[in-house]
Amino acid sequence: MEQGVDKHVDLQSSSAKRMIGKVAVITGGARGIGAATAKLFTENGAYVVVADILDESGTALAESIGAYYIHCDVSKESDVESAIQLAITWKGKLDILFSNAGIGGTASSITDLDMERAKHLISINLLGNVHSIKHAARAMLRCDTKGFIICTSSSAGIMGGLASHPYSLSKAGILGLMRTAACELGVQGIRVNCISPHGVPTDMLVSGYRIFRGNEMTPEQVVKLVGEQGSLLRGKAATVEDVARAAVFLATDDASFITGHNLVIDGRYTSAIGSLSFIYK
Repeated sequence: MEQGVDKHVDLQSSSAKRMIGKVAVITGGARGIGAATAKLFTENGAYVVVADILDESGTALAESIGAYYIHCDVSKESDVESAIQLAITWKGKLDILFSNAGIGGTASSITDLDMERAKHLISINLLGNVHSIKHAARAMLRCDTKGFIICTSSSAGIMGGLASHPYSLSKAGILGLMRTAACELGVQGIRVNCISPHGVPTDMLVSGYRIFRGNEMTPEQVVKLVGEQGSLLRGKAATVEDVARAAVFLATDDASFITGHNLVIDGRYTSAIGSLSFIYK
């Protein structure tokens, strides 16, 4: 299994790398936040397995950064187990899991909720994280690795009214799962944390805005709308690179005493209702 080794080594000087020799699996890694994180992990010296159902995008990304790609539907436990096993077969260990795979939901009244669609979303967004944490923890304990597990939640898991009922449920459930897993695994040297982005203009978010607003919107328009409605940072919206940098932080020894934590990337949206800048004028 020699795919991509030369590319991996040459990405940047070793003095700038923070994750040299670390082995990571990223679910939902073919595009958006997952792809940006896969790129940044490899740039920092990690060996990455990109796991996704988007085979064409995932394969192209893996080839470009010197990673491996594997087809993985996180709602299927056996797929997740296979992705973890690929990392073990490749490098003999697993140091990092970034459990990032997820889908968006279609908004509807709770009284009209399509339960089959809701169950499908929960099987991916919530149970996919259960599968991922379960098999990553097994691998880390078997290899005696002091590993790092990161899950992607959302501002919709913290506040109501930001997304559909099933999506909000799934993202809030991830936070609860992260905390219980952190309690169990922390004593065995495995840190478990969450990242909760708000309004990152991924393909999924842009598509969601188009559906909710009933008109075509560009990523630039979504950024403008999110920035105006939900940020104290001069109208700025978070980028996929912002989230990737947070994942690198949580997956390195820079965060060695952080576990059971939800790192919110929202420009204040979930924690403040306005600016006090007028006081200081």
